[in-house]
Amino acid sequence: MSALLDAAAERMLADPLRKGSSVFLPRRGRILLTGDLHDNPVHFMLVQQLAKLTASPDNHLVLHELIHGDRLVNGVDLSYRMLCRVAQLTLAFPGQVHVVLANHELAQVFRHPVSKGAGDNLELFDAGLDWAFGDDASIVDEAIGRFVRAMPLAIRCANGLMLSHSLPAPHELAAFDSGVVDRLLVDKDYTLRTGDAWRMVWGRGWDSNLLATLAERWNVRTFVLGHALVEHGADAPFSNLLLLNTDHEGARVVAVNLSEDVPTANELMLNSVPLSSYGATDA
Repeated sequence: MSALLDAAAERMLADPLRKGSSVFLPRRGRILLTGDLHDNPVHFMLVQQLAKLTASPDNHLVLHELIHGDRLVNGVDLSYRMLCRVAQLTLAFPGQVHVVLANHELAQVFRHPVSKGAGDNLELFDAGLDWAFGDDASIVDEAIGRFVRAMPLAIRCANGLMLSHSLPAPHELAAFDSGVVDRLLVDKDYTLRTGDAWRMVWGRGWDSNLLATLAERWNVRTFVLGHALVEHGADAPFSNLLLLNTDHEGARVVAVNLSEDVPTANELMLNSVPLSSYGATDA
């Protein structure tokens, strides 16, 4: 497993479309956008099918928030398996599958407290590694750390679309280094509350001023984020912000033609697809 994760990390870092902590996609092909996944294997299977990765090398899939589901096995979290599945997919489709850093992966690797309400996610995940790997758990844990550190912060498309797990909170904007998306991340970027990667994946309460400021700095027309509970799977609280969830029974995804100007958030929401229409359940 360590070799798999290391190979996937190296592939992500070597992606020719990657610059700093962003992946830049040109005006061709298609991208399937997803929200938080949280170890939902049925939904993961479906988004692979909907991404149509085998149909063209210009078709892309974005994934994020992979771990810390609420489906425990013998009282432990085995969502390391989702990291492995995604690592395999990045190797099978290099340059097409993009895994964006999210707060739960950052929290697990850098030991920041986090819970989805069913207990301490760090302890549950650690217990899963101990149960599965015994004395080798620390070796696997270190490989997970290298895999997570290799994840970019954003997918930025030439048509004006940007997907990231979150954006900094409005009150953090003055202290936030917006250039973080253009450079490689360093240890201080992951620091609890003050790191720029931490601010990027943990921020909430976005407002129109924040969105307008970052849109101008990054040349973005429409943002797509996770990191919010969206009961019906997709919501457009602002004309340039779409929120997606892909983990629960209301899960939705949306495909975008990269050769065309990006739609507004409302148009993306209307074009989003409920995974329940493909027979998915909250498995």
